[in-house]
Amino acid sequence: MGKQGYHHGNLRQALVVACLHLIEEKGPTGFTLSEAAREAGVTPAAVYRHFEGREDLIAEAALQGYEIFGDLMEHAYGTGQPSALASFEATGRAYLAFARRHPGHYVAMFESGISVQRTPALNLAASRAMGVLEKAAHALSQHIPADKRPPPQMFAAHIWALSHGVVELFARGTPGARSPFPPEDLLESAIGIYLRGLGLIAPDK
Repeated sequence: MGKQGYHHGNLRQALVVACLHLIEEKGPTGFTLSEAAREAGVTPAAVYRHFEGREDLIAEAALQGYEIFGDLMEHAYGTGQPSALASFEATGRAYLAFARRHPGHYVAMFESGISVQRTPALNLAASRAMGVLEKAAHALSQHIPADKRPPPQMFAAHIWALSHGVVELFARGTPGARSPFPPEDLLESAIGIYLRGLGLIAPDK
């Protein structure tokens, strides 16, 4: 009965779910399309009705990940309003939360080698997520004198890099990389140091 349901539109998503499980278990290059089919409970031939190959399947997982990520970022930004600083800090924390809650999606998005330019839909979803951080950076940067103000895209890229570094080194169980401090504290202090350097947080805060 389960396989019969796939013929009514569930097979594509069942394969994505299987892909995410295998990514978490073996990494984005550690499984075959046949394994994804077996995980989903269908024959390998059935996969090709929806995906041309493994990279196509992983790209769909990445697309869905960016859509979830964008929603989380939008929500985080909204929780900080009307404070530009609170909204900016919230979007940084949302990155770490996403990586923890959706590890398969995270890897598909950032560690699979799939370009966000692969399809228009993937590019649009990735741009929306990054756009939230840029929006938060732009609003916060208005508190910096114009002659000392970094471009919002650079501002956002710095925080993205800080967040990504904390996630990769300390939030995902990377072998040999341990910290006596929680990842959330590491990220908050790093963002604080960065914002103090720009004069957005008082030195004694």
